[in-house]
Amino acid sequence: MEPRLSSGNIGSTVLQLVKLALSKPYTFVVLAILIVLGGSIAWLETATDIFPDIKIPVIAAVWTYRGLPPKDMSGRVVYYYERSLSTTVNDIDHIESQSLNGVGIVKIFFQPGVDIRTASAQVTAASQTVLKQMPPGITPPQILNYNASTVPILQLALSSKDLSEQKIYDLGQNFIRPALASVQGAAIPSPYGGKERQIQIDLDPAALQARHLSAGDVGAALAAQNQIVPAGTAKIGQFEYNVRLNNSPELVDQLNDLPIKTVDGTTVFMRDVAHVRDGSPPQRNVVRVDGGRAVLMTILKSGAASTIAIVDQAKALLPGLKATLPPSLKVQPLSDQSLFVKAAVSGVIKEGAIAAALTSMMILLFLGSWRSTVIIAASIPLAILAAVAGLAVVGQTLNIMTLGGLALAVGILVDDATVTIENINWHLEQGKSVRDAILDGAQQIVQPAFVSLLCICIAFLPMFFLPGIAGFLFAPMAMAVVFAMIASFILSRTLVPTMGNFLLREHATQHTAEIMVSHDARTGRPETRNVFIRFQSGFEHRFEAVRAYYVAVLAFALARRRVFIPAFMAVVLLSFALVPMLGRNFFPTIDAGQINLHVRAPIGTRIEETAALFDHVEDRIRATIPADELVSIVDNIGMPVSGINRAYSNTGGVGSQDAISW
Repeated sequence: MEPRLSSGNIGSTVLQLVKLALSKPYTFVVLAILIVLGGSIAWLETATDIFPDIKIPVIAAVWTYRGLPPKDMSGRVVYYYERSLSTTVNDIDHIESQSLNGVGIVKIFFQPGVDIRTASAQVTAASQTVLKQMPPGITPPQILNYNASTVPILQLALSSKDLSEQKIYDLGQNFIRPALASVQGAAIPSPYGGKERQIQIDLDPAALQARHLSAGDVGAALAAQNQIVPAGTAKIGQFEYNVRLNNSPELVDQLNDLPIKTVDGTTVFMRDVAHVRDGSPPQRNVVRVDGGRAVLMTILKSGAASTIAIVDQAKALLPGLKATLPPSLKVQPLSDQSLFVKAAVSGVIKEGAIAAALTSMMILLFLGSWRSTVIIAASIPLAILAAVAGLAVVGQTLNIMTLGGLALAVGILVDDATVTIENINWHLEQGKSVRDAILDGAQQIVQPAFVSLLCICIAFLPMFFLPGIAGFLFAPMAMAVVFAMIASFILSRTLVPTMGNFLLREHATQHTAEIMVSHDARTGRPETRNVFIRFQSGFEHRFEAVRAYYVAVLAFALARRRVFIPAFMAVVLLSFALVPMLGRNFFPTIDAGQINLHVRAPIGTRIEETAALFDHVEDRIRATIPADELVSIVDNIGMPVSGINRAYSNTGGVGSQDAISW
């Protein structure tokens, strides 16, 4: 027996851990089962998304004052509001604003980790106190809380051949939107497109002038005779009745019978100078689906909720909603981001599984023992599941970054178990018993393995200090790798020795039963019919030839180091000349499964002209890409066929713009 190497306190501690694993094997088997159960539950329950939660809180204040030009909105509303925010609201990173026709949008970006409830209270208070400096009659702004993770994940196109745009908008706003708002983690803004219901009074200027009236008289008469005033109750007999006044018409047409003013002894009614109807304000945005007018509803992801869970719950509500809606109303899902999330996540899982399978094959080829391969292959998924459980504990999600980190760690995870098993096999070849081979092999490699673990973890340490969005994106990936490496190190010193004690055999027994085969003196080939043994023996023979060739190349380079080192450095420096040819982007180019065409018309173009303009664009697309070819394109990118969908607006006088997708 060789004397055991001493590796200090670390080696003694780990050796005691290995001895504990060998003396109480079932304890660590149960630990492995707990990791399988806990990791599987964490995998199923943890939210799944494209990217990690980017916790940069933003509060948007939307000021509305119909008819106010963008210049006045900027100078008379947004300007005073921004100055008020900068003096009364804490932890502001920066403020962005946009002034449109009748609308002012102010976005307040806060420092990461700020208490969003306190920030919302301060923004609301500032919005109320600044009202006195605003134009008269303006209402307080709408306050919206969101962050960088609040993104559109699903769009619903509402269309019908029988219903009007106003009716479709009303169904979306008052029936579909409240139902979808019950989905956890979903934010549902008001529908886009369609016509918002509004009671309209169409004045007749000639009739007003003939009766010496003005629009102010009509407004005063309407305000005086269309009021909701509680009248209390009346006790009559044994009952108490609610009393209602007839000072507010119940039907729209009854507003035409309101008296306005008595002129020269004649009472002028609303119908004499105007017409009251159930209408809508001038349309400022239009949505079309497959050539017909429609309404677009967008479902936003709010906070750290799972994109897949939100979309699945929203789609599950649609059949029940359709049963309560008019049969002619068509609800068509568009821009389903869950398809991309599922494809991205499954792609990462698939690549990780392929990497694990290839790694196991390489281990089988080099070690030539299925027992050792089983031990190593079992430790890889256990380390992954332990890392998933750790990610769930710290509140991370399963996303491209964390799954990418786990896929990256697969190749590194093999090192701990492989080195441990290979060293145990070496000691078995020296004629030691299985237990002594495990103890000696573990003690010999503990210090370099621990140093290797620290080096890998330290290499990912700077990612935890990245500022801004980069920190939110790459820190979860670093967590995934570090958790997997720590789990792999612990499993290699507990479960791997336990399984090795059960599965491995002393080489004397294994030599006579499995491995040792006689060789023909003339050919040098093993005299066995076992295909795997013959293949593995041939592989080792060819690998030894590659190793000999590498040793020869290395000796050649060492003998000519004065030439080799400058030549190598020159090649390295020349490679930097390729840097300008590389593109630069925050994320790599990806296929989102849809084609978007954004077009901007000249500033100030009327919405009617915009509609006509994009009719030509749509006709050109249909003429360029035939319907059957369009279906083929959509099928090839794996998205459901939904035709051509358009949405355009002229909000704010910045020019009409269009987004065409198919």
